[in-house]
Amino acid sequence: MSEIKKVASRRSIAEQLPLAFDHGKATGRDDLLVSDRLEAAVAIIDSWPQWPSPVVVLMGPEGSGKSHLVDIFRQQSGAADVHPQAGADASRQAETGPVVFEDADREGFDEVELFHLINTVREHGTSLLMTSRTWPPSWNVALPDLRSRLKAATMVEIGSPDEALLSQVMMKLFADRQLYVDDKIVGYIVQRMERSFSAAQDIVERIDRLALARRTRITRTLAGEVLNELYAANGPE
Repeated sequence: MSEIKKVASRRSIAEQLPLAFDHGKATGRDDLLVSDRLEAAVAIIDSWPQWPSPVVVLMGPEGSGKSHLVDIFRQQSGAADVHPQAGADASRQAETGPVVFEDADREGFDEVELFHLINTVREHGTSLLMTSRTWPPSWNVALPDLRSRLKAATMVEIGSPDEALLSQVMMKLFADRQLYVDDKIVGYIVQRMERSFSAAQDIVERIDRLALARRTRITRTLAGEVLNELYAANGPE
Protein backbone atom coordinates (compact mmCIF):
# COMPACT_ATOMS: atom_id res chain seq x y z
CA MET A 1 0.00 0.00 0.00
CA SER A 2 1.41 3.41 -0.94
CA GLU A 3 2.01 6.08 1.71
CA ILE A 4 -0.86 8.13 0.26
CA LYS A 5 -3.26 5.20 0.61
CA LYS A 6 -2.05 4.55 4.17
CA VAL A 7 -2.67 8.16 5.15
CA ALA A 8 -6.09 8.13 3.50
CA SER A 9 -6.96 4.91 5.30
CA ARG A 10 -5.87 6.24 8.70
CA ARG A 11 -7.81 9.46 8.10
CA SER A 12 -10.93 7.53 7.13
CA ILE A 13 -10.75 5.40 10.29
CA ALA A 14 -10.05 8.41 12.51
CA GLU A 15 -12.99 10.34 11.13
CA GLN A 16 -15.33 7.47 11.98
CA LEU A 17 -14.39 7.43 15.67
CA PRO A 18 -16.68 10.08 17.22
CA LEU A 19 -19.97 8.63 18.44
CA ALA A 20 -23.28 10.16 17.48
CA PHE A 21 -23.96 11.82 20.83
CA ASP A 22 -27.60 12.76 21.25
CA HIS A 23 -27.73 16.48 21.95
CA GLY A 24 -31.52 16.42 21.90
CA LYS A 25 -33.84 18.80 20.16
CA ALA A 26 -34.78 22.00 21.94
CA THR A 27 -38.54 21.84 21.56
CA GLY A 28 -39.82 24.01 24.41
CA ARG A 29 -41.59 27.35 24.05
CA ASP A 30 -38.54 29.22 25.38
CA ASP A 31 -36.36 27.56 22.72
CA LEU A 32 -38.44 28.99 19.86
CA LEU A 33 -36.88 31.92 18.01
CA VAL A 34 -39.84 33.99 16.82
CA SER A 35 -39.57 35.98 13.59
CA ASP A 36 -42.13 37.65 11.32
CA ARG A 37 -42.60 34.40 9.36
CA LEU A 38 -43.57 32.56 12.54
CA GLU A 39 -45.64 35.22 14.27
CA ALA A 40 -49.08 34.06 13.15
CA ALA A 41 -48.31 30.38 13.80
CA VAL A 42 -46.90 31.08 17.26
CA ALA A 43 -49.87 33.29 18.08
CA ILE A 44 -52.36 30.55 17.20
CA ILE A 45 -50.50 27.97 19.28
CA ASP A 46 -50.19 30.36 22.23
CA SER A 47 -53.89 31.26 22.07
CA TRP A 48 -55.12 27.69 22.55
CA PRO A 49 -57.80 26.80 23.65
CA GLN A 50 -59.32 30.12 22.53
CA TRP A 51 -59.04 29.25 18.85
CA PRO A 52 -61.22 30.91 16.19
CA SER A 53 -62.22 27.41 15.03
CA PRO A 54 -61.70 23.94 16.53
CA VAL A 55 -59.51 22.83 13.59
CA VAL A 56 -56.20 24.55 12.76
CA VAL A 57 -53.94 23.69 9.83
CA LEU A 58 -50.28 24.80 9.92
CA MET A 59 -48.88 24.89 6.38
CA GLY A 60 -45.21 25.34 5.55
CA PRO A 61 -42.31 23.80 3.62
CA GLU A 62 -40.10 21.01 4.95
CA GLY A 63 -37.95 22.25 7.82
CA SER A 64 -39.98 25.42 8.42
CA GLY A 65 -40.60 24.73 12.12
CA LYS A 66 -43.97 22.95 12.06
CA SER A 67 -42.73 20.04 14.20
CA HIS A 68 -41.35 22.40 16.85
CA LEU A 69 -44.71 24.18 17.07
CA VAL A 70 -46.53 20.84 17.31
CA ASP A 71 -44.21 19.79 20.16
CA ILE A 72 -45.06 23.02 22.00
CA PHE A 73 -48.77 22.38 21.42
CA ARG A 74 -48.46 18.85 22.80
CA GLN A 75 -46.65 20.12 25.89
CA GLN A 76 -49.22 22.78 26.71
CA SER A 77 -52.38 20.86 25.75
CA GLY A 78 -51.54 17.18 26.31
CA ALA A 79 -52.66 16.48 22.73
CA ALA A 80 -52.57 12.89 21.45
CA ASP A 81 -51.30 11.91 18.00
CA VAL A 82 -53.89 10.46 15.64
CA HIS A 83 -53.96 9.18 12.07
CA PRO A 84 -57.47 9.09 10.55
CA GLN A 85 -57.34 5.71 8.85
CA ALA A 86 -60.01 3.02 8.93
CA GLY A 87 -59.93 1.21 12.28
CA ALA A 88 -57.52 3.67 13.90
CA ASP A 89 -60.08 5.02 16.44
CA ALA A 90 -58.95 8.61 15.83
CA SER A 91 -62.44 9.97 16.53
CA ARG A 92 -62.65 8.20 19.88
CA GLN A 93 -59.39 9.79 21.01
CA ALA A 94 -60.72 13.21 20.03
CA GLU A 95 -63.75 12.84 22.30
CA THR A 96 -61.76 13.51 25.46
CA GLY A 97 -59.06 15.96 24.45
CA PRO A 98 -57.07 17.75 21.74
CA VAL A 99 -55.41 15.73 18.98
CA VAL A 100 -52.65 16.22 16.40
CA PHE A 101 -52.46 14.90 12.84
CA GLU A 102 -49.05 15.66 11.31
CA ASP A 103 -48.04 15.64 7.64
CA ALA A 104 -51.56 15.17 6.34
CA ASP A 105 -50.45 15.67 2.74
CA ARG A 106 -47.75 12.99 2.99
CA GLU A 107 -49.26 10.44 5.35
CA GLY A 108 -52.62 10.33 3.59
CA PHE A 109 -55.95 9.68 5.30
CA ASP A 110 -59.31 8.03 4.94
CA GLU A 111 -61.69 10.84 3.93
CA VAL A 112 -64.63 9.45 5.89
CA GLU A 113 -62.46 9.00 9.00
CA LEU A 114 -61.09 12.54 8.78
CA PHE A 115 -64.63 13.85 8.34
CA HIS A 116 -65.74 11.96 11.47
CA LEU A 117 -62.67 13.18 13.35
CA ILE A 118 -63.45 16.82 12.57
CA ASN A 119 -67.10 16.32 13.51
CA THR A 120 -66.09 14.72 16.82
CA VAL A 121 -63.81 17.64 17.63
CA ARG A 122 -66.62 20.10 16.89
CA GLU A 123 -69.24 18.15 18.85
CA HIS A 124 -67.10 17.59 21.96
CA GLY A 125 -65.46 21.01 22.09
CA THR A 126 -61.93 19.69 21.66
CA SER A 127 -59.23 20.74 19.16
CA LEU A 128 -57.47 19.30 16.12
CA LEU A 129 -54.08 20.59 14.94
CA MET A 130 -52.97 19.42 11.50
CA THR A 131 -49.74 20.13 9.61
CA SER A 132 -49.06 19.97 5.90
CA ARG A 133 -46.66 21.24 3.26
CA THR A 134 -49.62 22.25 1.09
CA TRP A 135 -53.01 23.88 1.58
CA PRO A 136 -56.03 21.56 2.09
CA PRO A 137 -57.66 22.67 -1.22
CA SER A 138 -54.78 20.92 -3.02
CA TRP A 139 -55.37 17.58 -1.26
CA ASN A 140 -57.80 16.39 -3.96
CA VAL A 141 -60.51 15.53 -1.46
CA ALA A 142 -63.50 13.89 -3.16
CA LEU A 143 -65.97 13.95 -0.25
CA PRO A 144 -67.97 17.23 -0.46
CA ASP A 145 -68.74 17.31 3.28
CA LEU A 146 -65.05 16.95 4.13
CA ARG A 147 -64.11 19.72 1.69
CA SER A 148 -66.64 21.93 3.45
CA ARG A 149 -65.20 21.10 6.89
CA LEU A 150 -61.65 21.82 5.72
CA LYS A 151 -62.68 25.19 4.27
CA ALA A 152 -63.97 26.14 7.73
CA ALA A 153 -60.61 25.36 9.37
CA THR A 154 -58.23 28.12 10.46
CA MET A 155 -55.23 28.00 8.12
CA VAL A 156 -51.89 29.52 9.06
CA GLU A 157 -48.90 29.68 6.73
CA ILE A 158 -45.25 29.48 7.78
CA GLY A 159 -42.68 30.81 5.32
CA SER A 160 -39.12 29.62 4.83
CA PRO A 161 -36.67 31.14 7.33
CA ASP A 162 -34.63 34.14 6.15
CA GLU A 163 -30.87 34.51 6.59
CA ALA A 164 -31.15 36.52 9.82
CA LEU A 165 -33.29 33.88 11.51
CA LEU A 166 -31.16 31.00 10.21
CA SER A 167 -28.07 32.72 11.62
CA GLN A 168 -29.71 32.93 15.05
CA VAL A 169 -30.80 29.31 14.84
CA MET A 170 -27.32 28.10 13.88
CA MET A 171 -25.66 30.09 16.66
CA LYS A 172 -28.07 28.48 19.11
CA LEU A 173 -27.51 24.98 17.70
CA PHE A 174 -23.74 25.41 18.04
CA ALA A 175 -24.14 26.82 21.57
CA ASP A 176 -26.30 23.81 22.54
CA ARG A 177 -23.23 21.68 21.73
CA GLN A 178 -20.94 23.97 23.74
CA LEU A 179 -19.49 25.32 20.50
CA TYR A 180 -18.95 29.04 19.99
CA VAL A 181 -18.43 29.74 16.31
CA ASP A 182 -17.41 33.07 14.78
CA ASP A 183 -20.45 34.86 13.35
CA LYS A 184 -18.57 35.35 10.05
CA ILE A 185 -18.36 31.57 9.67
CA VAL A 186 -22.07 31.28 10.45
CA GLY A 187 -22.81 33.96 7.85
CA TYR A 188 -20.70 32.07 5.29
CA ILE A 189 -22.69 28.89 5.96
CA VAL A 190 -26.12 30.56 5.87
CA GLN A 191 -25.46 32.20 2.49
CA ARG A 192 -24.75 28.79 0.95
CA MET A 193 -27.21 26.43 2.63
CA GLU A 194 -30.76 25.28 2.04
CA ARG A 195 -33.24 27.61 3.75
CA SER A 196 -34.64 25.27 6.38
CA PHE A 197 -34.27 24.44 10.07
CA SER A 198 -33.70 20.77 9.29
CA ALA A 199 -30.75 21.71 7.05
CA ALA A 200 -29.30 23.88 9.83
CA GLN A 201 -29.54 20.97 12.28
CA ASP A 202 -27.88 18.60 9.80
CA ILE A 203 -25.05 21.01 8.95
CA VAL A 204 -24.24 21.78 12.59
CA GLU A 205 -24.15 18.07 13.42
CA ARG A 206 -21.86 17.30 10.48
CA ILE A 207 -19.50 20.18 11.29
CA ASP A 208 -19.34 19.16 14.96
CA ARG A 209 -18.58 15.53 14.10
CA LEU A 210 -15.91 16.45 11.55
CA ALA A 211 -14.21 18.85 13.96
CA LEU A 212 -14.24 16.18 16.68
CA ALA A 213 -12.88 13.58 14.29
CA ARG A 214 -9.98 15.82 13.30
CA ARG A 215 -9.55 17.29 16.77
CA THR A 216 -9.57 20.77 15.32
CA ARG A 217 -11.48 24.01 15.73
CA ILE A 218 -14.31 24.95 13.43
CA THR A 219 -13.02 27.04 10.55
CA ARG A 220 -14.46 28.42 7.34
CA THR A 221 -12.50 25.79 5.43
CA LEU A 222 -14.00 22.96 7.48
CA ALA A 223 -17.49 24.41 7.11
CA GLY A 224 -16.93 24.74 3.36
CA GLU A 225 -15.95 21.09 3.16
CA VAL A 226 -19.24 20.06 4.80
CA LEU A 227 -21.24 22.32 2.48
CA ASN A 228 -19.46 20.97 -0.59
CA GLU A 229 -20.23 17.43 0.50
CA LEU A 230 -23.90 18.30 0.90
CA TYR A 231 -24.47 20.53 -2.09
CA ALA A 232 -21.72 19.94 -4.66
CA ALA A 233 -23.95 17.81 -6.89
CA ASN A 234 -27.11 19.89 -7.06
CA GLY A 235 -26.59 22.96 -4.92
CA PRO A 236 -28.91 23.93 -2.04
CA GLU A 237 -32.63 23.56 -2.76
